[in-house]
Amino acid sequence: MKIKNRQQLLTIGAVAVVGIFLADRLIFTPLGHAWTERSKHIEELRKKVADGNQLSNRENTLRESWNQMRTNTFPPNQSLAEQNLLRGFDKWAKDSGITLTSLSQQWKYDAEDYRTLQCRVEGGGSLKSVSRFLYELEKSPSALRLDSLEVTAHDNEGQQLTMAVQVSALVLGTQEQAQ
Repeated sequence: MKIKNRQQLLTIGAVAVVGIFLADRLIFTPLGHAWTERSKHIEELRKKVADGNQLSNRENTLRESWNQMRTNTFPPNQSLAEQNLLRGFDKWAKDSGITLTSLSQQWKYDAEDYRTLQCRVEGGGSLKSVSRFLYELEKSPSALRLDSLEVTAHDNEGQQLTMAVQVSALVLGTQEQAQ
């Protein structure tokens, strides 16, 4: 082979290597990244569609559950809501045989369209009466949430218990509707 042909061959080889390198950096690598990103986006969209289909399939159940919760919330009027909650505690205490010793309440304005009435109730009784009180509280159709529970024993056998319960009652509606 002649030197001139060899130089041309090396020049063509060097240009080809630089061309392949530039094609990799400017075309193939960005295309690979775009493909990966597009695949991730498609996977996210598939997940959202699956979640949407699942919600759509459960629509009737969710609506019934929401309607039941909405109808069992406490009235927007503050005094009526407090009165209903106090009546509930009195009823549950009578049904369970527990003695209520303290009850404190506080309003929390969580959002524009709802608020909560938080109550801390303390009482005492036997294990049977405390468990019955908690059962009645949980069984109630009212829109209540048991936030915390503390139970302490006052004897060695655990027959005399003291409990402290913090409950949140849901009130739908704005503060203006309460007046």
